[in-house]
Amino acid sequence: MINVGIIGTGFMTVAHLKAYARVPGVRVAALCNPSGRNLDGDFSKVAGNVGDASALKLDMTVVKAFRDVAALLADPEIHVIDICTPTKTHVELALAALAAGKHVLLEKPMARTAAESQRIVEAAAAAAERGVYLMPAMCLRFWPEYVWLQQTVVAGTYGKVLDARFRRVASAPAWGHSHFLQGGESGGALLDLHIHDVDFLQACWGRPQAVFASGYSKVSGAIDHVVALYQYPGGPTVSAEGSWAMTEGFGFQMAFTVNFERATVDMDSTRGVDALRLIAAGVAPVTVKPDGGDGYIGELKYFVDCVTQGRAPRVVTAADGAAAVALCEAEQESIRTGKLVSLT
Repeated sequence: MINVGIIGTGFMTVAHLKAYARVPGVRVAALCNPSGRNLDGDFSKVAGNVGDASALKLDMTVVKAFRDVAALLADPEIHVIDICTPTKTHVELALAALAAGKHVLLEKPMARTAAESQRIVEAAAAAAERGVYLMPAMCLRFWPEYVWLQQTVVAGTYGKVLDARFRRVASAPAWGHSHFLQGGESGGALLDLHIHDVDFLQACWGRPQAVFASGYSKVSGAIDHVVALYQYPGGPTVSAEGSWAMTEGFGFQMAFTVNFERATVDMDSTRGVDALRLIAAGVAPVTVKPDGGDGYIGELKYFVDCVTQGRAPRVVTAADGAAAVALCEAEQESIRTGKLVSLT
């Protein structure tokens, strides 16, 4: 049995708690929050923008509660540290957990800057040589509709991709305002929301040659709305929009439209069970329903399997997490200068 200690007690912790409950061979053995918030296990007032919205109350008679991170890291019964804390704390916590010999699942973004992310990459590489692994929690790599899309792209089922557009937009987060809406700490929607699609498009087509982006700040002082166009010599044409600048009440939408030579695929989370549509040449449009639960379940199951089997994560790596931060920084530079930014 793999014992997990989660640092942080906000929305992402709730999402992970619900997912761990559906992953065999693992149990949440400890929670840690220096402030003490929610260490009574009552998460009924914690909410977010995706996933199961049901209230959660954890039985703390079987879960240890820590306010001291060092004490959690010193506990020999804890095998994995799941870091669900504000971005500004990621470097210190990840490095400390790896140094303590704990496997680490690290929420996105890996760090506030590419340089800080690289520190984690280097520490993770050294730890992997000792059989200790870190994986950035880029849940989109495991989201069924996106897994299906990537497999379809790789297989060339409908020919090559001509163009792809990704969209992830919402009103300002109503949870964790003290962190999210301080752009110097969170990076705004650019780093906290848009980064999902930045990571995914690189998983499909690799690092672009250059990027041009336009955007603005509305609520955090950082980039809260971005539209980016990625340059891939010879194609495809790839763009992505990310925002939490929508008016309150808009809700949340994640979507993509990918145009292949012989089909168009369209996904829109607001359509519910009919989210993913396939329009292929010569046949009637159909709804595609990929297997699997939400991305959190797939993500955590994969990482637990890696730890159990003693193998380094390959679906998404620390280097991938750092590359996503670096591409977001390039977009930020393009917005600042109004120019195309080369990534070669």
